[in-house]
Amino acid sequence: MINRGENPLPQEVGLDELIRRHGGQNLKATSSYEDARGSELFIVIVPLFVDQANNPDLSILEVALRSVGRVISPGSTIVLETTVPPGTTAGLVRGWLEEESGLALGDFYLAHSPERIMSGYCLSRLREFPKVIGGVDPSSGLKAYQLYSLFIPNLKMVSSSEVAELIKVMEGCYRDVNISLANELFRIADELGIDFYEAREYANHEFCHIHMPSTGVGGHCIPVYPWFLIKEMERRERFDSIRLLRTAREENDGMIDLWAERIVMASLKLDLPLSRVRICIEGISYRPGAKGLYHSRNLALARLLMRKGLAVSVSDPLYSQKELEGLGLRAGGAEGCHISFDPYGLKIKYNL
Repeated sequence: MINRGENPLPQEVGLDELIRRHGGQNLKATSSYEDARGSELFIVIVPLFVDQANNPDLSILEVALRSVGRVISPGSTIVLETTVPPGTTAGLVRGWLEEESGLALGDFYLAHSPERIMSGYCLSRLREFPKVIGGVDPSSGLKAYQLYSLFIPNLKMVSSSEVAELIKVMEGCYRDVNISLANELFRIADELGIDFYEAREYANHEFCHIHMPSTGVGGHCIPVYPWFLIKEMERRERFDSIRLLRTAREENDGMIDLWAERIVMASLKLDLPLSRVRICIEGISYRPGAKGLYHSRNLALARLLMRKGLAVSVSDPLYSQKELEGLGLRAGGAEGCHISFDPYGLKIKYNL
Protein backbone atom coordinates (compact mmCIF):
# COMPACT_ATOMS: atom_id res chain seq x y z
CA MET A 1 0.00 0.00 0.00
CA ILE A 2 2.77 2.43 0.91
CA ASN A 3 4.57 1.79 -2.37
CA ARG A 4 1.32 2.52 -4.25
CA GLY A 5 0.95 5.79 -2.34
CA GLU A 6 -1.91 4.45 -0.20
CA ASN A 7 -2.07 5.19 3.51
CA PRO A 8 -2.45 2.00 5.59
CA LEU A 9 -3.14 4.05 8.75
CA PRO A 10 -6.00 6.43 7.88
CA GLN A 11 -6.48 7.40 11.55
CA GLU A 12 -3.10 9.20 11.53
CA VAL A 13 -3.79 12.89 10.90
CA GLY A 14 -1.73 14.28 8.00
CA LEU A 15 -0.29 10.95 6.89
CA ASP A 16 -2.44 10.64 3.74
CA GLU A 17 -0.68 13.50 1.99
CA LEU A 18 2.81 12.35 2.93
CA ILE A 19 2.24 8.76 1.79
CA ARG A 20 0.63 9.98 -1.45
CA ARG A 21 3.59 12.27 -2.14
CA HIS A 22 6.48 9.99 -1.11
CA GLY A 23 5.18 6.39 -1.12
CA GLY A 24 7.15 4.23 -3.56
CA GLN A 25 9.57 7.11 -4.23
CA ASN A 26 11.48 8.64 -1.31
CA LEU A 27 9.72 6.20 1.01
CA LYS A 28 9.89 2.54 0.05
CA ALA A 29 8.46 -0.32 2.08
CA THR A 30 9.93 -3.82 1.91
CA SER A 31 9.64 -7.14 3.73
CA SER A 32 13.29 -8.05 3.06
CA TYR A 33 16.12 -6.91 5.29
CA GLU A 34 18.47 -7.36 2.33
CA ASP A 35 16.92 -4.31 0.71
CA ALA A 36 18.30 -2.23 3.60
CA ARG A 37 21.89 -3.33 3.03
CA GLY A 38 24.09 -0.28 2.46
CA SER A 39 21.93 2.05 4.55
CA GLU A 40 23.73 4.47 6.85
CA LEU A 41 21.05 4.58 9.55
CA PHE A 42 18.90 1.71 10.86
CA ILE A 43 15.97 2.60 13.15
CA VAL A 44 14.45 -0.38 14.93
CA ILE A 45 11.01 -0.14 16.50
CA VAL A 46 9.11 -3.39 16.96
CA PRO A 47 6.64 -4.53 19.64
CA LEU A 48 7.73 -5.75 23.05
CA PHE A 49 5.13 -7.65 25.05
CA VAL A 50 5.09 -9.16 28.52
CA ASP A 51 4.29 -12.84 29.10
CA GLN A 52 1.71 -14.34 31.44
CA ALA A 53 4.01 -13.69 34.41
CA ASN A 54 4.61 -10.08 33.23
CA ASN A 55 8.22 -10.76 32.27
CA PRO A 56 9.42 -8.83 29.19
CA ASP A 57 9.28 -10.96 26.03
CA LEU A 58 12.21 -9.87 23.87
CA SER A 59 11.75 -12.51 21.16
CA ILE A 60 10.43 -10.16 18.45
CA LEU A 61 13.17 -7.65 19.25
CA GLU A 62 15.87 -10.32 19.02
CA VAL A 63 14.69 -11.50 15.59
CA ALA A 64 14.67 -7.91 14.30
CA LEU A 65 18.11 -6.99 15.67
CA ARG A 66 19.75 -10.19 14.51
CA SER A 67 18.27 -9.60 11.05
CA VAL A 68 19.64 -6.04 11.06
CA GLY A 69 23.01 -7.34 12.25
CA ARG A 70 23.31 -9.47 9.12
CA VAL A 71 23.05 -6.44 6.79
CA ILE A 72 24.97 -3.68 8.59
CA SER A 73 28.47 -2.69 7.56
CA PRO A 74 31.34 -0.73 9.13
CA GLY A 75 30.15 2.79 9.89
CA SER A 76 26.46 1.85 10.21
CA THR A 77 24.40 3.54 12.93
CA ILE A 78 21.66 1.56 14.66
CA VAL A 79 19.12 3.31 16.89
CA LEU A 80 16.62 1.30 18.94
CA GLU A 81 13.32 3.10 19.57
CA THR A 82 11.38 0.24 21.17
CA THR A 83 10.87 0.93 24.88
CA VAL A 84 12.95 -1.66 26.75
CA PRO A 85 14.19 -2.42 30.27
CA PRO A 86 17.18 -0.17 31.08
CA GLY A 87 20.43 -1.80 30.01
CA THR A 88 18.95 -3.70 27.04
CA THR A 89 20.56 -1.63 24.29
CA ALA A 90 24.09 -1.79 25.72
CA GLY A 91 23.67 -5.43 26.69
CA LEU A 92 21.53 -7.79 24.65
CA VAL A 93 21.13 -5.56 21.59
CA ARG A 94 24.86 -4.93 21.29
CA GLY A 95 25.52 -8.67 21.67
CA TRP A 96 23.01 -9.66 18.98
CA LEU A 97 24.44 -7.13 16.52
CA GLU A 98 28.04 -8.16 17.16
CA GLU A 99 27.25 -11.87 16.85
CA GLU A 100 25.42 -11.53 13.54
CA SER A 101 27.65 -8.89 11.89
CA GLY A 102 31.06 -10.10 13.00
CA LEU A 103 31.76 -6.47 13.87
CA ALA A 104 32.47 -4.91 17.26
CA LEU A 105 31.08 -1.75 18.80
CA GLY A 106 33.30 0.96 17.36
CA ASP A 107 32.96 -0.57 13.91
CA PHE A 108 29.29 0.46 14.15
CA TYR A 109 27.41 3.01 16.26
CA LEU A 110 24.57 2.06 18.62
CA ALA A 111 22.12 4.29 20.49
CA HIS A 112 18.68 4.38 22.06
CA SER A 113 15.99 7.00 21.37
CA PRO A 114 12.62 6.00 22.83
CA GLU A 115 9.63 6.82 20.66
CA ARG A 116 7.40 9.48 22.19
CA ILE A 117 4.56 9.51 19.70
CA MET A 118 0.90 8.65 20.27
CA SER A 119 -1.48 6.77 17.99
CA GLY A 120 -3.56 9.24 15.99
CA TYR A 121 -1.13 12.09 16.67
CA CYS A 122 2.18 10.63 15.49
CA LEU A 123 3.21 13.38 13.10
CA SER A 124 2.45 16.30 15.39
CA ARG A 125 4.16 14.56 18.33
CA LEU A 126 7.24 13.86 16.21
CA ARG A 127 7.46 17.51 15.17
CA GLU A 128 6.67 19.14 18.51
CA PHE A 129 7.41 16.80 21.42
CA PRO A 130 10.93 16.72 22.93
CA LYS A 131 12.88 13.60 21.94
CA VAL A 132 15.99 12.21 23.63
CA ILE A 133 18.85 10.08 22.35
CA GLY A 134 21.71 8.38 24.17
CA GLY A 135 24.60 6.31 22.87
CA VAL A 136 26.05 3.06 24.17
CA ASP A 137 29.35 4.97 24.10
CA PRO A 138 30.13 8.68 23.54
CA SER A 139 30.98 8.33 19.85
CA SER A 140 27.71 6.45 19.23
CA GLY A 141 25.74 9.13 21.03
CA LEU A 142 27.31 11.92 18.98
CA LYS A 143 26.89 10.10 15.64
CA ALA A 144 23.25 9.20 16.34
CA TYR A 145 22.53 12.76 17.51
CA GLN A 146 23.97 14.21 14.31
CA LEU A 147 21.84 11.94 12.12
CA TYR A 148 18.61 12.40 14.11
CA SER A 149 19.08 16.16 14.11
CA LEU A 150 18.47 16.08 10.36
CA PHE A 151 14.80 15.19 10.87
CA ILE A 152 13.96 15.67 14.58
CA PRO A 153 13.47 19.37 15.43
CA ASN A 154 13.46 19.08 19.24
CA LEU A 155 16.23 16.63 20.16
CA LYS A 156 18.26 16.36 23.36
CA MET A 157 21.30 14.14 23.82
CA VAL A 158 21.64 12.38 27.18
CA SER A 159 24.73 10.77 28.66
CA SER A 160 23.99 7.11 27.89
CA SER A 161 21.56 4.66 26.33
CA GLU A 162 20.57 3.55 29.85
CA VAL A 163 19.43 7.08 30.72
CA ALA A 164 17.45 7.29 27.48
CA GLU A 165 15.81 3.93 28.21
CA LEU A 166 14.88 4.88 31.77
CA ILE A 167 13.38 8.22 30.70
CA LYS A 168 10.61 6.50 28.73
CA VAL A 169 10.00 3.86 31.39
CA MET A 170 9.74 6.59 34.03
CA GLU A 171 7.11 8.39 31.96
CA GLY A 172 4.98 5.24 31.79
CA CYS A 173 5.32 4.66 35.53
CA TYR A 174 4.33 8.26 36.25
CA ARG A 175 1.15 7.91 34.23
CA ASP A 176 0.26 4.54 35.73
CA VAL A 177 0.73 5.68 39.31
CA ASN A 178 -1.20 8.92 38.79
CA ILE A 179 -4.08 7.17 37.06
CA SER A 180 -4.23 4.68 39.92
CA LEU A 181 -4.38 7.60 42.37
CA ALA A 182 -7.32 9.06 40.45
CA ASN A 183 -9.06 5.70 40.45
CA GLU A 184 -8.55 5.27 44.18
CA LEU A 185 -9.80 8.78 44.94
CA PHE A 186 -12.80 8.06 42.73
CA ARG A 187 -13.59 4.94 44.81
CA ILE A 188 -13.22 6.91 48.05
CA ALA A 189 -15.41 9.80 46.87
CA ASP A 190 -18.05 7.31 45.76
CA GLU A 191 -18.02 5.63 49.18
CA LEU A 192 -18.35 9.02 50.91
CA GLY A 193 -21.14 10.17 48.59
CA ILE A 194 -19.09 13.08 47.24
CA ASP A 195 -19.01 14.25 43.61
CA PHE A 196 -15.49 13.30 42.52
CA TYR A 197 -15.62 15.35 39.32
CA GLU A 198 -16.58 18.57 41.09
CA ALA A 199 -13.84 18.02 43.66
CA ARG A 200 -11.31 17.26 40.93
CA GLU A 201 -12.20 20.43 39.01
CA TYR A 202 -11.24 22.66 41.90
CA ALA A 203 -8.41 20.50 43.24
CA ASN A 204 -6.48 20.86 39.98
CA HIS A 205 -4.23 23.89 39.65
CA GLU A 206 -0.59 24.72 38.94
CA PHE A 207 0.69 22.42 41.70
CA CYS A 208 -1.85 19.61 41.51
CA HIS A 209 -3.13 17.56 38.61
CA ILE A 210 -5.52 14.72 39.45
CA HIS A 211 -6.02 12.51 36.40
CA MET A 212 -9.41 11.24 35.23
CA PRO A 213 -10.64 7.89 36.59
CA SER A 214 -11.00 5.03 34.14
CA THR A 215 -11.79 1.37 33.60
CA GLY A 216 -8.05 0.78 33.94
CA VAL A 217 -5.03 1.31 31.73
CA GLY A 218 -4.51 -0.39 28.37
CA GLY A 219 -2.27 -0.31 25.34
CA HIS A 220 1.33 -1.31 24.70
CA CYS A 221 2.87 1.34 26.94
CA ILE A 222 1.61 2.36 30.36
CA PRO A 223 0.51 -1.07 31.68
CA VAL A 224 3.74 -2.68 30.40
CA TYR A 225 6.63 -0.40 31.36
CA PRO A 226 6.26 -0.60 35.16
CA TRP A 227 6.83 -4.36 34.92
CA PHE A 228 10.32 -3.75 33.49
CA LEU A 229 11.35 -2.20 36.81
CA ILE A 230 9.20 -4.44 39.01
CA LYS A 231 10.70 -7.62 37.56
CA GLU A 232 14.27 -6.31 37.71
CA MET A 233 13.90 -5.31 41.37
CA GLU A 234 12.33 -8.69 42.14
CA ARG A 235 15.31 -10.38 40.48
CA ARG A 236 17.54 -8.37 42.81
CA GLU A 237 15.25 -9.23 45.78
CA ARG A 238 14.62 -5.52 46.38
CA PHE A 239 10.89 -5.93 46.94
CA ASP A 240 10.70 -2.82 49.11
CA SER A 241 11.68 -0.68 46.11
CA ILE A 242 8.60 -1.46 44.00
CA ARG A 243 5.64 -1.37 46.38
CA LEU A 244 4.11 1.72 44.77
CA LEU A 245 4.54 0.50 41.18
CA ARG A 246 3.03 -2.90 41.95
CA THR A 247 0.11 -1.39 43.88
CA ALA A 248 -0.65 0.97 40.99
CA ARG A 249 -0.72 -1.94 38.55
CA GLU A 250 -3.11 -3.88 40.81
CA GLU A 251 -5.35 -0.85 41.34
CA ASN A 252 -5.67 -0.08 37.63
CA ASP A 253 -6.21 -3.67 36.52
CA GLY A 254 -8.82 -4.12 39.25
CA MET A 255 -11.03 -1.25 38.10
CA ILE A 256 -13.05 -3.52 35.81
CA ASP A 257 -14.38 -5.24 38.95
CA LEU A 258 -15.77 -1.91 40.18
CA TRP A 259 -17.47 -1.16 36.86
CA ALA A 260 -18.79 -4.68 36.48
CA GLU A 261 -20.36 -4.34 39.93
CA ARG A 262 -21.91 -0.99 39.01
CA ILE A 263 -23.37 -2.38 35.78
CA VAL A 264 -24.80 -5.38 37.61
CA MET A 265 -26.33 -3.13 40.29
CA ALA A 266 -27.90 -0.96 37.57
CA SER A 267 -29.31 -4.11 35.94
CA LEU A 268 -30.87 -5.25 39.21
CA LYS A 269 -32.98 -2.07 39.28
CA LEU A 270 -34.87 -3.25 36.20
CA ASP A 271 -38.01 -5.35 36.51
CA LEU A 272 -36.38 -8.22 34.66
CA PRO A 273 -34.46 -11.38 35.52
CA LEU A 274 -30.76 -10.53 35.43
CA SER A 275 -30.13 -13.06 32.65
CA ARG A 276 -32.59 -11.22 30.39
CA VAL A 277 -31.09 -7.74 30.80
CA ARG A 278 -29.34 -6.73 27.60
CA ILE A 279 -26.17 -4.70 28.18
CA CYS A 280 -24.11 -2.81 25.59
CA ILE A 281 -20.48 -1.81 26.06
CA GLU A 282 -19.87 1.19 23.79
CA GLY A 283 -16.21 0.75 22.92
CA ILE A 284 -13.60 -1.96 23.43
CA SER A 285 -10.38 -0.32 22.23
CA TYR A 286 -8.01 0.66 25.02
CA ARG A 287 -8.74 4.34 24.37
CA PRO A 288 -11.07 6.24 22.02
CA GLY A 289 -9.79 6.80 18.50
CA ALA A 290 -7.04 4.17 18.71
CA LYS A 291 -7.75 0.80 17.11
CA GLY A 292 -5.93 -1.42 19.57
CA LEU A 293 -6.88 -4.12 22.04
CA TYR A 294 -3.60 -4.96 23.75
CA HIS A 295 -4.35 -5.02 27.49
CA SER A 296 -7.68 -3.27 26.80
CA ARG A 297 -9.58 -3.10 30.09
CA ASN A 298 -12.76 -2.30 28.16
CA LEU A 299 -12.52 -5.60 26.30
CA ALA A 300 -11.67 -7.29 29.60
CA LEU A 301 -14.79 -5.72 31.17
CA ALA A 302 -17.04 -7.03 28.38
CA ARG A 303 -15.62 -10.52 28.80
CA LEU A 304 -15.93 -10.36 32.59
CA LEU A 305 -19.64 -9.54 32.31
CA MET A 306 -20.08 -12.36 29.79
CA ARG A 307 -18.43 -14.81 32.21
CA LYS A 308 -20.98 -13.72 34.81
CA GLY A 309 -23.69 -14.97 32.45
CA LEU A 310 -24.98 -11.56 31.38
CA ALA A 311 -26.26 -10.79 27.85
CA VAL A 312 -23.57 -8.43 26.59
CA SER A 313 -23.18 -6.84 23.16
CA VAL A 314 -20.45 -4.50 21.99
CA SER A 315 -20.36 -1.54 19.63
CA ASP A 316 -17.20 0.23 18.49
CA PRO A 317 -16.90 2.45 15.40
CA LEU A 318 -13.35 1.21 14.84
CA TYR A 319 -14.39 -2.44 14.51
CA SER A 320 -16.67 -4.14 12.01
CA GLN A 321 -19.29 -6.68 13.01
CA LYS A 322 -17.09 -9.43 11.58
CA GLU A 323 -14.12 -8.27 13.65
CA LEU A 324 -16.19 -8.15 16.83
CA GLU A 325 -17.64 -11.59 16.23
CA GLY A 326 -14.13 -12.87 15.51
CA LEU A 327 -13.25 -11.82 19.07
CA GLY A 328 -16.09 -13.93 20.41
CA LEU A 329 -18.29 -10.89 21.04
CA ARG A 330 -21.88 -10.15 20.12
CA ALA A 331 -22.08 -7.02 17.96
CA GLY A 332 -24.90 -4.59 18.64
CA GLY A 333 -25.60 -0.98 19.53
CA ALA A 334 -27.15 0.70 22.52
CA GLU A 335 -30.54 1.02 20.84
CA GLY A 336 -31.18 -2.70 21.30
CA CYS A 337 -30.12 -2.83 24.95
CA HIS A 338 -31.67 -2.05 28.32
CA ILE A 339 -28.42 -0.60 29.67
CA SER A 340 -25.40 0.85 27.88
CA PHE A 341 -22.02 1.72 29.32
CA ASP A 342 -19.61 4.26 27.82
CA PRO A 343 -16.19 3.13 29.13
CA TYR A 344 -14.47 6.32 28.00
CA GLY A 345 -16.89 8.72 29.65
CA LEU A 346 -17.75 6.25 32.46
CA LYS A 347 -21.50 6.71 31.89
CA ILE A 348 -24.19 4.07 32.56
CA LYS A 349 -27.47 4.79 30.76
CA TYR A 350 -30.90 3.19 30.75
CA ASN A 351 -32.17 2.84 27.17
CA LEU A 352 -35.45 0.86 27.39
